[in-house]
Amino acid sequence: MPGLVVETRYGRIRGTDEDGLVVFRGIPYAAAPSGDLRWRAPQPPAAWAGLRLASSFGPMCPQAATTGLEAIPGDPVEQSEDCLSLNVWTPGLDDERRPVMVFLHGGGFIGGASSVSAYHGAALARHGVVVVTLNYRLGALGWLAHPALADPGSVAAGTGNWGLRDQIAALRFVAAHATRFGGDAENVTIFGESAGAMCVAALLAAEEARPLYRRAIMQSGAAAAIGVTEAARVAEALALELGMAGLTREALSAVPVEELLAAQQRVSASQQANGLAFQPVVDGGVLSRHPAAEIAAGACGGVDVLVGTNRDEWTFFTFAAAAAHEIDEVRLGKLVRAQVRAAGPAGAVPADELIETFRTARASRGDPVDPPSLYTALGTDWVFRVPSMRLAAAQAAHNPRTFAYLFDWETAFGGGILGSCHALELPFVFGTVDNPFVALFAGSGPEAEALSLVMRSAWVAFARSGDPSPDGSLGDGHRPAWPAYSATARVTMRLGRVIEPLMAPMETERAWLDGHLGPYGERETLSLDHVRSPARGT
Repeated sequence: MPGLVVETRYGRIRGTDEDGLVVFRGIPYAAAPSGDLRWRAPQPPAAWAGLRLASSFGPMCPQAATTGLEAIPGDPVEQSEDCLSLNVWTPGLDDERRPVMVFLHGGGFIGGASSVSAYHGAALARHGVVVVTLNYRLGALGWLAHPALADPGSVAAGTGNWGLRDQIAALRFVAAHATRFGGDAENVTIFGESAGAMCVAALLAAEEARPLYRRAIMQSGAAAAIGVTEAARVAEALALELGMAGLTREALSAVPVEELLAAQQRVSASQQANGLAFQPVVDGGVLSRHPAAEIAAGACGGVDVLVGTNRDEWTFFTFAAAAAHEIDEVRLGKLVRAQVRAAGPAGAVPADELIETFRTARASRGDPVDPPSLYTALGTDWVFRVPSMRLAAAQAAHNPRTFAYLFDWETAFGGGILGSCHALELPFVFGTVDNPFVALFAGSGPEAEALSLVMRSAWVAFARSGDPSPDGSLGDGHRPAWPAYSATARVTMRLGRVIEPLMAPMETERAWLDGHLGPYGERETLSLDHVRSPARGT
């Protein structure tokens, strides 16, 4: 069928017609990074002859376990090092030059896949955009960094960031082929959630990536990276777990992937790198300095940015731990003091004053102040909201087209204990709340569908123009205008059962933490690793 075929640089592919959309799955954008290509920059895929059917998702990157949104029944479960593929949903293979939205999945840098049902791009694409999702290398395969792994065949110097290099390779594929899929190569928006959002922040800092996108959306994740010294310690710990006398590329490349994953789990459990053992690395190559420092310096000032968090992010990580429901005042103090110690220089804040600041501020608004609720609020702000708002303020100093949101839709899942937790906004952004398994987590019904429509139209409006306010073209004139965010006017759009702009929500807590952390970009080490689960003790 000629209307479903695209000629890529590597061969012809045929998509499928799905209710008026043309969908391509499992398009290889790079060669399998296995054997001698482990821990090397991604290489072009081998060309193929004839017509390749692009109807099935490619395998996910090898990972130890799938949890949360990565464990939806019926989703593909195949794993392989031959995982570098992407998927495209487009309204048509024509000359419309639609905005392109490229999504990076989350999963703590060790899990996740583009094939997850919650990330299917059909509903977004029906708003007139081309949606791309992709797989990238994870865990040790994606983020291991050590001088012994320096890639002599790469244009970029440094070591590590293999997953980030994959994402750049995928963006290059998009730039080269966007018009063939009915998209506009000059209007690409990158967006991601959790670790995917942290990857977006890293792409903001990666000079070689900047020509490949125009706008960026970060959902529940901000700037994160470790230095080469800390990364090398993680690599050496991995080699020790594998029983190696010394770390060499040749020896590591010969390790079966199952053994590598098992050792990776042990390293992560040992709290190397404060818990997030595998993440972006300031390697002097892809990343010349911490993404926060790049953003603060205005290096990506030409990029329009939308950033936000969910009200109760931290419940996603603690609700399954029985100890989380038994936190009393003594336990809360121990947990927060451990959190402050684990954060190193960024944790140079008085723990008791931190707790009392949150307690007083929440009490003044009528919010719960029992120890479990305070723990959730502290974890949410420390790890997610405050770093995200610091990033937004820093970017707004260089680009007024910076916007922020607070998602506060609550789900009844788990007896309501999750509240508005981490990852809950994803099916609303993608319009997948009608999936019965997703709905068990996100909720369903007319209100959920209405909120999803609002969020899809806002994300698409931002991708089209750099402003998430309604423009009338999407039938979204009923929702309020979305004011820009700045350090002086911290207007944040509330997205939930009520949709409205808020002036500096939860400002007391934000201001206190921001004031104790110093200028943005100097000590920005806050990330998921710095708050310990109550199940891990104090």
